[in-house]
Amino acid sequence: MSVLTIRLPDDTAQRLKSLAQSRGLSMNKLVEQLSAHALSAWDTENHFRAVAATGDVAQALAVLDRLDSLDAKQDAS
Repeated sequence: MSVLTIRLPDDTAQRLKSLAQSRGLSMNKLVEQLSAHALSAWDTENHFRAVAATGDVAQALAVLDRLDSLDAKQDAS
C-alpha cells in the first residue's frame, strides 16, 4: 500500500471531511472510494474508445447499452 499526500484548499478538505463523516467513513476510505469511482470511469472510457476504434458500431452500441443498465442500477440504489 502507498501513502499519498495531497494539498487541497482548506474549504475543500473540510467539505470532504464532512462528506466522510456523513457516510460513516474515514477520510482514507472516502478517498479510496472516490479514486475507485474515477478509475472505473476512466477504464470505461478507454474501453469504449478502443471498441469505437475498431469501427464496430454494433459492439459500441452494446457497450452503451451496458453502461445505461449500470447507471439505472446505481440510480436505483
